[in-house]
Amino acid sequence: MMDWTDRHDRFFLRTISRHAVLYTEMITTGALIHGDHKRYLAYHADEHPLALQLGGSDPADMATCAKMAEAAGYDEVNINVGCPSDRVQGASIGACLMATPEIVAECVAAMKNAVTIPVTVKHRIGIDDQDSVAALNHFIQRVSAAGCETFIVHARKAWLEGLSPKQNRDIPPLDYERIYQLKKNFPKLEIIINGGIKSIAATQQHLNCVDGVMMGREAYQNPYILATVDQAIFGAPCEIQSREEILQKMLNYIQQEQAKGAALNHITRHILGLYKGEYGGKSWRRVLSEKAHISGSGIEVIEEANQCLMP
Repeated sequence: MMDWTDRHDRFFLRTISRHAVLYTEMITTGALIHGDHKRYLAYHADEHPLALQLGGSDPADMATCAKMAEAAGYDEVNINVGCPSDRVQGASIGACLMATPEIVAECVAAMKNAVTIPVTVKHRIGIDDQDSVAALNHFIQRVSAAGCETFIVHARKAWLEGLSPKQNRDIPPLDYERIYQLKKNFPKLEIIINGGIKSIAATQQHLNCVDGVMMGREAYQNPYILATVDQAIFGAPCEIQSREEILQKMLNYIQQEQAKGAALNHITRHILGLYKGEYGGKSWRRVLSEKAHISGSGIEVIEEANQCLMP
C-alpha cells in the first residue's frame, strides 16, 4: 500500500513492479562510513519496502555499507551506475562505472556475500560513444554473473563529456526499445524500465514488455499521480485517498517531526506538487516556497497555502 508520510530529507523514487519500492537518494560509501550514518539511514516505518542506493566503487566499502543498510532494516541495496554529474565522475562512481563492468561485478559479489537482502543495479543504456547493443549486453552479462538479478535501466545514455547533467535529462532521446530487447535477451532477469514515464497508462504499457517501471521525476513533481497505483497496477481493493486526506496525514507527520527539531521547508519541499494541475496549485506552491523556510514557521504556513485552493 502507498503511504504519503515520506522522509523529509531525501529525494525519492518508486519502482512499480511485483511490489512498490521506495528508493533513497544516492548516499556515498564515504558518507556512511565516515559520517553520521544513523542520520543518513533514518527513515519512517511506513516507508517499507525501502531500498538504499549507494554510490561507490570499492567492493569492501560497498559490502560494509550494504551490511549497515541491512542492519538498519532496509529491504534492498542498490548500486548507482547512472548518475552523470562531474562530482560523481570525480569520485569514479555513478555512470562512469558502465565502462568497467568488472568493478560493478566485484561490488555486487562482495555485497551479495555480505547481506541476505537483494542487491540491485541502476544504470544507463550506455555512456558517451560506448552505447552499442553489444556493450550493454556485456555489462548485463558480467554483472548478472556476479549475482545481480534485478537491473533498473534508464532509457537514455549518459553523456559524461559535452553535456551538463541538466541537458542530459532530455538529450539524447529516450530509447525504450533497447530495454524491451534487454528483457528478450535476458528473460530470467528482472528488467525495470526508467526515464520519462509520466502516467499510469504509460506504466501499464511498459509492463507488457518489462517486469517493472521506475517513476522518478514525475512522482516527485506530481506525487498525486501515485494515488491510483495500488488499484491500477496491483489490483488492491482500496479506496483512492483524496489530496485532502493525504495532506492531513502530512500535517500530523509535520507536527511530529517539528517536535523533534525538523525545519518545515525540509518537509514541504517534497509536497510542493501535491496540487499540480488543480485550482490554486501554483499559489499553493508559491506560499510554501516563500514562507516555509522562515525560521520558526509551522503548519500555519500550510493553512495559509490551503486558502489558495478555495475558489
